[in-house]
Amino acid sequence: MEIMRLVVTGPVGAGKSTFIRSVSEIEVVDTDRHATDETALLKQRTTVAFDFGRLQFGSDMALHLYGTPGQERFNFMWDMLIRKAHAYILLVAAHRPSEFRYARRVINYMNQQAQIPMIIGLTHIDCPGAWTEENVAIALGYIHEHNRPPIVSVNPTETSSVAKTIMTLVQHYMNNSKKEASSISG
Repeated sequence: MEIMRLVVTGPVGAGKSTFIRSVSEIEVVDTDRHATDETALLKQRTTVAFDFGRLQFGSDMALHLYGTPGQERFNFMWDMLIRKAHAYILLVAAHRPSEFRYARRVINYMNQQAQIPMIIGLTHIDCPGAWTEENVAIALGYIHEHNRPPIVSVNPTETSSVAKTIMTLVQHYMNNSKKEASSISG
């Protein structure tokens, strides 16, 4: 059986755990604990190690979804999860521009650990003060469209929205795999 490992990362409160819970076919394994730092201002519980969910596609393919903690102090978990991943998605709450600089640091860290395809998922786009896709991309350092990863709007509470986002990530991974194969053979 082929297993594809996808990492869901981003700042605290962007929707990582909810994203995985929305599509997992198994009860999600989580390490949520009572928030004791500034995270408590956003939510009561937070991930301290990782979340794990699974999607089965027939008898020969499964997606394993790993959600990272949002706090940088747990970046040793980011390192462990990203090194074996095939691709990742960075979730960003579009209505909290104060976190965009931190999201950019997450991208830089992940890209230093593994050169794998990634996409950006914008959450909370329906909230007051939400930034546009273009402005978030620029804030994350993607000034030029041709260097920009795919950016999608996603509602982590809606299974269909999450499924569509995962399909975008898998398609992006497949396209990159084809490019790599043709550059090696050409």
